[in-house]
Amino acid sequence: MATEEVNKPQSLPPYPELIFKALEALNEPTGSSKSAISKHIESTYGELPDSTLLGNQLNKMKESGELVFVKNNYMKADPSAPPKRGRGRPPKPKVPLPPGTVLSPPRPRGRPPKDPNAPPKTPKSKATPGSGRPRGRPKKIARSPSVAAPTAVSSGRPRGRPPKVKPQLTEVSVES
Repeated sequence: MATEEVNKPQSLPPYPELIFKALEALNEPTGSSKSAISKHIESTYGELPDSTLLGNQLNKMKESGELVFVKNNYMKADPSAPPKRGRGRPPKPKVPLPPGTVLSPPRPRGRPPKDPNAPPKTPKSKATPGSGRPRGRPKKIARSPSVAAPTAVSSGRPRGRPPKVKPQLTEVSVES
């Protein structure tokens, strides 16, 4: 049992602690690169179990604001520095409401649902100005096959493009 404890690799401290110790030890004014942090940790604690974990942890610490990433170098965040603002226009400051004001819940998005108890709406007949014909394309009237197509149009002119007029051919006799 004593041999198991001797061969057991030493447990590493948490990654944020390793990173902060490496940054303090390197003490570079412009910050330390990922490779410099990795080399320092490997020289101090031996082989890292997984190289991608260091990158993931650095990104997490950068997102949370513990580290600042400037020109491919990581530095400790300055506690007196203002928080980094996101892109775009900053939001308008909210005006405090007077005490005793009750806020109504915000209106839901989208079209409101139909009321199932509401009486059905009757279609309104719109008055057509002028000609007395309804708007839009007229409805297609279904024809039965026994009824012949109407040939006469009220205007006296046939529908569509007129047929091409072909010159009359006259017979020419060839005498020889």
